[in-house]
Amino acid sequence: HKLEALEACDEVDPEARELGAVNTVRFDADATRGWNTDGPGFAAAVEEEFSVALGDLSVAILGAGGGAGMAIATFCALRGSPRIVLANRTVEKLAPLADRLRALAPCSEIVTVPMDPDVLTIELAKCGLIANATSLGMKETDPAVLPADCIPAGCFVYDAIYQPAVTRLLADAAAKGCRTANGLAMLLHQGVLAFRIWFPGTEPIEHMRSGLASTR
Repeated sequence: HKLEALEACDEVDPEARELGAVNTVRFDADATRGWNTDGPGFAAAVEEEFSVALGDLSVAILGAGGGAGMAIATFCALRGSPRIVLANRTVEKLAPLADRLRALAPCSEIVTVPMDPDVLTIELAKCGLIANATSLGMKETDPAVLPADCIPAGCFVYDAIYQPAVTRLLADAAAKGCRTANGLAMLLHQGVLAFRIWFPGTEPIEHMRSGLASTR
């Protein structure tokens, strides 16, 4: 319903407009205003987990054709990531997104690829960050989102899934010496950003961090 939420708002934050969706709405006396915390939450999580700015990384997004993948890809473009690799089972689905990103970030190289191991091995070797935006890994019976042989040693690997805490992708990446992180930090920062929008002047991050820690 994020697209419908965008259309229902009187005013939309410019980044949410670029992302094409709204997930946080505030009902003010004079207007209904909308924001999107997906992209900013992802960027904040990457910077917290890996101590590097998103705009300094070439990024590969697995499942870029879905809603979460599109939001992550768009925010990478907004932050100026030099190279953005969009991977999806149906590569044709990526064409509109790729065109939009090229217009949004003309200095970024935008590449679209299928989820083909041979192609991914070549493309991922050029990336500093791999982000999984698919749902593969939530169940023990799920197939691997990416063969372990495709993961370049020493890169950063981020999985938007936070339950289980260590997915097969993260385990395979850690075994190759990669720094890894799950989606809990993104969930945290999305919540913090939304709370600040609803209650300006508040600083809830440590309370929310403690709350998440208590649920593990």
